[in-house]
Amino acid sequence: MKTLIALLTGAKFGKVLLTSGTMLLSVVTYSFIFGWWYAVGFVGLIFCHEMGHFMAARQRGLDVGAPTFIPFVGAWIQLREQPMDVETEAYVAMAGPVVGTMAAMGCYYAAGSLDSSLLRALAYAGLMLNLFNLIPLAPLDGGRITSIISPKTWWVGAPLIVVLFIWNHSPMLLLLAVLSIPHLLSTFRQTHSATSARYYEVAASTRWSYAAYYLLLAGFLGVMTYETHRAVGV
Repeated sequence: MKTLIALLTGAKFGKVLLTSGTMLLSVVTYSFIFGWWYAVGFVGLIFCHEMGHFMAARQRGLDVGAPTFIPFVGAWIQLREQPMDVETEAYVAMAGPVVGTMAAMGCYYAAGSLDSSLLRALAYAGLMLNLFNLIPLAPLDGGRITSIISPKTWWVGAPLIVVLFIWNHSPMLLLLAVLSIPHLLSTFRQTHSATSARYYEVAASTRWSYAAYYLLLAGFLGVMTYETHRAVGV
């Protein structure tokens, strides 16, 4: 996989090939389990989510790579230039779930108009995906958004991941828990670092605004995920 990514990155159209090639790999992989059309739609929803991050990063002037996909892991964009302040980090993180939610709601309304079980299932998957990403724990989007409130909010998300792992036994949840450990430990060191203090320096009104946006989006996704779950009947 590393060799394939290196070859694609070095090609003339490396960015396009890297994204399209890893997207195709994900579609083919998912198709063996869920069928072609669901696989195409699901990868498309992930693409919309990642493009939200991509566009927001570019809007803030950050050097960012094209999305890269790995089956059963998801996708990410490579920030070659890290945000210089927590508000920029929260802005880029918020854009993914916002655009991803819009794409999932497009499937939801199209499913109602066309009476399509496939689109309804995709809507549920998209809503659930974005809701899960809002768990307040780094490196998830929710952790990067709530860091503008306080990195200590990550300790709210940590037990949620533990509960989900006990319920689901997903290796991805275990991996996420391991990846979150350095972030959780950093909350004890943050107050002793002048650099961290400057990074997290933000107006109270901005802090409250992001808190409101986060809660509204999480609440909306919670309600719509529940409603779509009932409609799908899973």
